[in-house]
Amino acid sequence: MPSQSQLYVPALTLADSVWPVGEDQGKLVGAFRGVVLSVIGSLLIWASAKIQLPFYPVPMTMQTFVILSIGMAYGWRLGAATVLLYLAEGVMGLPVFSGSPEKGVGLAYMLGGTGGYLFGFLLAATVTGALAERGWDRSFATTALAMLIGNAVIYIPGLVWLGTLFGWDKPILAWGMVPFLTGDLTKLALAAVILPLVWKLPGLNKS
Repeated sequence: MPSQSQLYVPALTLADSVWPVGEDQGKLVGAFRGVVLSVIGSLLIWASAKIQLPFYPVPMTMQTFVILSIGMAYGWRLGAATVLLYLAEGVMGLPVFSGSPEKGVGLAYMLGGTGGYLFGFLLAATVTGALAERGWDRSFATTALAMLIGNAVIYIPGLVWLGTLFGWDKPILAWGMVPFLTGDLTKLALAAVILPLVWKLPGLNKS
């Protein structure tokens, strides 16, 4: 009877395919790869938080697009580690968040109104990474569904924290979700097109 490890073999992620690390290369090379990709990913999240694009009804950043895409491209372990590194940069007082340093830095910022969404970033990268390891990033439909699930995972702790912080008698959905839905759907569709197309590039190991 096959063991549980034999029954489930994770699918290759984009990171695995673009930068493979063989068993013969040792753990040190794998650790180096993980550090490099995590740093690059955290810098991309940082940059995406600072760039605002004109959109209706509110300006749109590409931060959730980058976080969810990193989760799917890296897998759940490396995706979660990358978001944790980004959050650690914020804890250290670096102005990595949207609106910082103008709206504060460090833990003071993280415990404010956006704190639940920051926690949601970590959960979402983990969830979308796990779905990618099941091959959900290979087609438009499954990528779109994975992104939709990832967005929901961001919103749930974000809205719960807003309601806890400011009171459930306030228009929590109008503050923390409704204005951003159109932008999120646009980013979801963009990711659902881009990720499967990347997998069609020649030279990628798709097994």
